[in-house]
Amino acid sequence: MRKQFAVIGNPIEQSRSPDLHHSFGQRLGIELDYSKRLAPLDGFAENVEQFFLDHGVGLNITVPFKEQAFALCNVLTERAKIAKAVNTLWVENGKLHGDNTDGQGLVDAIQALDWPLANSTILILGAGGATRGVVYPLCMAGAQKIVIANRTLSRAQQLVADLQPALPEAQLAACGLDQLDGQFDLVINATSASLSGEALQLPNTLQFNYAYEMAYGKPSSFLQQAQQRGVAHSEGYGMLVGQAIEAFAIWHGIRPDIKQFI
Repeated sequence: MRKQFAVIGNPIEQSRSPDLHHSFGQRLGIELDYSKRLAPLDGFAENVEQFFLDHGVGLNITVPFKEQAFALCNVLTERAKIAKAVNTLWVENGKLHGDNTDGQGLVDAIQALDWPLANSTILILGAGGATRGVVYPLCMAGAQKIVIANRTLSRAQQLVADLQPALPEAQLAACGLDQLDGQFDLVINATSASLSGEALQLPNTLQFNYAYEMAYGKPSSFLQQAQQRGVAHSEGYGMLVGQAIEAFAIWHGIRPDIKQFI
């Protein structure tokens, strides 16, 4: 019997995880079944429990359940503890383990583009869960300074205060979206602007060399502005592939080459 894997979310039809994991398996000669599971908003924990009772091996978690998955785990990786959200589950020695592979997926996608992260100065737009999940892996990849900008300044300041104890060597700072200025190596859009169709206006005084949009498959005013400036830019499909590769490596002990899939 093939090993069983799945992704749980609500909604779930939009997920591309089954296609990615089946592609990884085919490329590496690993047989697996990976399905989509729609969990009721008030029935996530029961859905997870039933999956593993049915001898499932690994679960990916998507919106809106990543914080609930975090709360379920007996054992958490360091990056999951910092993110306070989990997107990858497995059982080991009878205990539910959780990890957050989103941030490493972003790092892998950026490195696959051959954009430098060592000693870099990074601006992240948005102070939500997506940003919380990527700061630690970016610092581990060599980022020297990370500024978090948010429409509500106090939220960015609170996120910096939350993250700084786990990253005592990192230079973390906060600013409002109306205070954007200066020179950065990389700007990452972690706001929901592209998903909502909202325009995100970058001031001319903000200078940067690379632009990464976490969302993918939708028009992005952020990327349009980067393109107009002649700045190297990318949407977030590579991050999607990267986080899936990281989960695949946890479950199977072998890592697909991201450049073969983006």
